[in-house]
Amino acid sequence: MNALPDRRLNAFRPDLAEEALRGTVPAEHYVTGTPALVVQPVVALRPRPDAAAGIDTELLFGEGVRVLDRAEGWAWVKSDFDGYVGYLPEMALDADAPAATHVVAVPRTFAYSGPDLRTPAAFALSIGSRITAVGESETRGTRYLTLASGQSVVASHCLAVGERAGDDYVAIAGRFLETPYLWGGRSGFGLDCSALVQLSMMMTGRTAPRDSDMQAAGLGSPIERA
Repeated sequence: MNALPDRRLNAFRPDLAEEALRGTVPAEHYVTGTPALVVQPVVALRPRPDAAAGIDTELLFGEGVRVLDRAEGWAWVKSDFDGYVGYLPEMALDADAPAATHVVAVPRTFAYSGPDLRTPAAFALSIGSRITAVGESETRGTRYLTLASGQSVVASHCLAVGERAGDDYVAIAGRFLETPYLWGGRSGFGLDCSALVQLSMMMTGRTAPRDSDMQAAGLGSPIERA
């Protein structure tokens, strides 16, 4: 009997599976999914549609997904970034959100209610979050990007989509010193060991799988202890 594909990276249930798995796993129906973007700062991705279920990973503001199913307030999705599959609250997605123009390049920042850090913070954003800027302004010498949703983010905390935060992913990893460990976490507010690797490499334009076993199998080369 052939083993089933890794459920973390392959979307399949008895009733439904992604089209790419047709002929590989049995399912009543196959779908390609529909695109959507994450519109909440950090969203937990879980192995089943249950808020009490453990967190597999997290998706960040502005990241894209393919929505394979929606039911009872939950969406079954596959991440565009690393292919991870899981469930998240349907309200965390928007199919009509505009494409991102910038990426947050510092561990944490705020979206303020106006172009001034003295205005109330509307929400916090993690490194790697993808935002859409529709304008710029300056207040007391600080430049701000105006978001499509009306809030403002310090411009120096962001890079244009396609830009890299340098080539040294080890130096970027160092920015996360004293960030709390969070199982399944993948943000500047809390992250696990494999997310540290993935986020740090992502900010230098490199890709890395999400989990440690995937990274051990697909990244770098073995070294001897000596």
